[in-house]
Amino acid sequence: MTTPSSGQNASHLNTTSTYELRCRECGKAWGNQPRSICEDCFSPLEVNFDYESIRPLISRDLFASRAPNMWRYRELLPLPAGFEPTLPVGFTPLLHAPRLGARIGSRKLLLKNDAVCLPTLSFKDRVVAVALANARSFGFDTVACSSTGNLANSVAAQAARAGLKAWIFIPSDLEPAKILGTQVFGAELVRINGSYDHVNRLCSQIADEHRWGFVNVNLRPYYAEGSKTVGYEIAEQLGWTLPDNVVVPMAGGSLITKIKKAFDELILLGLVDPKAVRFFGAQAAGCSPISTAVKQCASEIEPQRPNTIARSLAIGNPADGHYAIRAIAQSGGWSEDGSDAEVINHIQLLAETEGIFTETAGGVTVGCARKLIAQDRILPDETTVLCITGNGLKTTDVLSDKYQAEVPIAPKLVEFEAYFSAKAANAPAALEEVAVAG
Repeated sequence: MTTPSSGQNASHLNTTSTYELRCRECGKAWGNQPRSICEDCFSPLEVNFDYESIRPLISRDLFASRAPNMWRYRELLPLPAGFEPTLPVGFTPLLHAPRLGARIGSRKLLLKNDAVCLPTLSFKDRVVAVALANARSFGFDTVACSSTGNLANSVAAQAARAGLKAWIFIPSDLEPAKILGTQVFGAELVRINGSYDHVNRLCSQIADEHRWGFVNVNLRPYYAEGSKTVGYEIAEQLGWTLPDNVVVPMAGGSLITKIKKAFDELILLGLVDPKAVRFFGAQAAGCSPISTAVKQCASEIEPQRPNTIARSLAIGNPADGHYAIRAIAQSGGWSEDGSDAEVINHIQLLAETEGIFTETAGGVTVGCARKLIAQDRILPDETTVLCITGNGLKTTDVLSDKYQAEVPIAPKLVEFEAYFSAKAANAPAALEEVAVAG
């Protein structure tokens, strides 16, 4: 790769690796260092790989011979020399979803279920794993992040395992389960009176003053590459083929762009046959800057003030919004959004049909997929993957008024028979369905 300019901190450079940072707009090379913005044109940096050097090193058989986690694709990730992972992150199930598909109009529906990703039950475990690998290499003893919840959990947990100090900055209205799921790992938690966008702006300022590795500020280019493993896994789990459609929840907009990058890399490296995959973005109606721009056929983002129960997607000024729009438009996809009521309904629908309890972002994804199918943007016999990015145990508060505790009965058969008869009288069709299924 290109040798970085002499103005960079040489102690943080790796000029012999198969990757380096490059500006996404002007193309200037910046080597490998904790930096996310090009000083020349102030555009974001991205990890760029030397694919010709990588090509002879990898194969389908090589990946298949390795342990079932995201590290099986290590040649395609920006990992420092000598890095040895200690957590089996990733390689989550890709599940057929016939019952959900029947309800929303798809005969070839699959779910990429990162609600069971280790260690903290969201896709953020992937990106944090890559970020922290580089944090250690760059000499940081403290890592930090701004977060809408899942990232907070993952940074706190993985920092604890790596023996790093952690500072986590969150909006004050975050879900209680996500706050607890951060504090338990011993991280310093700072609650901010403001939206995620306020928190993120503050973190950018703190990153200028403290020598900390902020995973979504100065480590962001490396962090974002972890999302590619979702795409690699989808392709491998489909027998090294690509789906027709992928529906992805959008907050900052990075995930959808990185899954597309993963598919493009697999095609370039000859690991899958070329295929046009359409990308569809899903947002909450109360915070939909990207989907609004897509629907207006606009190339720029108009920031919004978040007002939604889907707090993990509540980013009003998405850092990668422009690139998400580009990925959607270039693929021939589209974007949709859903109300809070629709989010809750589709959390319940996914749970009742496929036995998967997703957080609010998953409710957004399922609900938006249903709309896209109804609009004939996604056809019933196309292979469609929905990305379920987090676990419902983190957002139980949104369902608190949906289920009432039953009055307990005595441990006697006669009591149960009376209870059963009352239920049968109120819902005979439902009980008949259960009886037949049994």
